[in-house]
Amino acid sequence: MRHRYPGRGLAWVVALALGLALTLGSGALAQGPELVVAQGADAVSLDPHRTNDQPSSRVMRQIYDTLLVQGEDLQLYPGLATEWRQLSPTRWEFKIRQGVRFHNGDVLTAHDVKFTFDRLRDPATAAPGAFILSPVANVEVVDDYTIVIETSYPFAPLLNHLAHTTTSILSRNAVTRAGDAYGTRVVVGTGPFRFEEWVTGSHIVLSRNPDYWGGEVKPGRVVFRAIPEGTVRAIELETGAVDLAYNIEPQDELRLADVPGIDLVRVETLSTTYIGFNARKPPFNDARVRQAINHAINVDAIIEHIYTGQASRAAGPISQMVWGAHPELRPYEYNPERARQLLAEAGYPNGFKTTIWTNDNPLRMQIAEVVQSDLRKVGIDVEVNVMEWGAYLRETAQGNHDMFILGWVTVTADADYGLYSLFHSSTFGDPGNRTFWSHPRVDELLDLGRTTADPQVRLRAYREAQEIIVREAPWVFLLFLTEVTGVRSNVTGFVPHPAGHHRLQQVVKR
Repeated sequence: MRHRYPGRGLAWVVALALGLALTLGSGALAQGPELVVAQGADAVSLDPHRTNDQPSSRVMRQIYDTLLVQGEDLQLYPGLATEWRQLSPTRWEFKIRQGVRFHNGDVLTAHDVKFTFDRLRDPATAAPGAFILSPVANVEVVDDYTIVIETSYPFAPLLNHLAHTTTSILSRNAVTRAGDAYGTRVVVGTGPFRFEEWVTGSHIVLSRNPDYWGGEVKPGRVVFRAIPEGTVRAIELETGAVDLAYNIEPQDELRLADVPGIDLVRVETLSTTYIGFNARKPPFNDARVRQAINHAINVDAIIEHIYTGQASRAAGPISQMVWGAHPELRPYEYNPERARQLLAEAGYPNGFKTTIWTNDNPLRMQIAEVVQSDLRKVGIDVEVNVMEWGAYLRETAQGNHDMFILGWVTVTADADYGLYSLFHSSTFGDPGNRTFWSHPRVDELLDLGRTTADPQVRLRAYREAQEIIVREAPWVFLLFLTEVTGVRSNVTGFVPHPAGHHRLQQVVKR
């Protein structure tokens, strides 16, 4: 069956579906105004195979393209693939868009696509996001503009995964020539913006790609500024030093709501915030201890006082926006007495000492303080350690923590991505499972969910897996986020994406 998607979602998709791949000469557009965007952390890398974190993905989304595009409505549209068809349960054919050039002038061909996917899957790359294509057995170049992807088994979410930033298409020549410099000093895509400069910890500068195949790119430059302190981001927005500020914090949202010249744009996200346990370390290898801590933390108070109006209570690991979420899960009750009882049953009647790690995110730091206070009431003495973002990801991936606070965006909007990478025994560390918890039945169910094409079988598998995960409690299930972006009133065209990877090529600054 051949798939096409005319006239839905993003404005520029209309041109795609009509087959109008636009090529704009370098003089076709006057240099537009600069757009300054503030986010809470710097990128880790601009090589899609070196990281899978949100700050990096937000920048990479502007530089690269994927075979398919996930619109703001979470539907899939043509990207660098103009059409595709399923040849058999395990074979898919993709037609590659012709006339597309990388930022270095090279012409995109099917050979670049194969290079990208082979590099991502190569164990030597050690890509955190390699699990995204782990079902792929082979990528075959049929001709310069046709590839066939063969999977080891029927993999229902394949198309969703091909819209993920980790599968952004790379220039074989650019990556090979750059070597270790790729992703920091050399960054080459086919996307609406070209990489210009990265001053680590400060800013990343992108410039308009005048030859973008996907239509007009309106900003002349985009500057991403890393501003960890939420209040500072809000002040910079208020003074006009930045044009957009991601993740406006609750107290700043209340203050900015009445400030002239600022609009606040809200979107329900695919993002989960959780506290993870290191299940390889005592006492967190005992489910009773993990359950006790779930009962000991007043999550409703965290939502009310820290995330006022910007979060909803999580009963499980993925939100109802995600296909395959369990609709009938119930959250752990706040019950310190039950927590003390479980700790005593586990052999810790007097509690124990431990640590909780967080990165330098102000909201997570506040969560850590509440957790420290709540757990003290049941006899657990918690030390809070705050770390820089890159070091935090590295150390938690290596399993050097006790407890930690983190988030996960189910970017594909499919339960496979929100469960497999976080709870399967094959994804310990960087791929997502930083709790190092596993369960044989959960492994079996998650394998079933990704190897069958029957949606009802998948739903039953994911429902049972979520029931076990909640019962065994490798996390404290905290909240699902609503993201608030602050936008100057002279900026139009910003449409938020539920995954948080907002596209900026249509944003206009007057």
